[in-house]
Amino acid sequence: MNAFEVLAIYVTPFVVIAVAIKLLMKRYAVDLPDVQKQAGAAPKRRFLLGAWRSD
Repeated sequence: MNAFEVLAIYVTPFVVIAVAIKLLMKRYAVDLPDVQKQAGAAPKRRFLLGAWRSD
């Protein structure tokens, strides 16, 4: 098995899943900015007592 076959075996499932998700998002008219609005603001990261923490 050469490197190209191994690459194809490992990459193909991710490509198929990404295409399926993209098609589903088009079908249900959901855009990424809409999903980000529903998720809310990103938590703030702070350096506290020697470690990064999320609020």
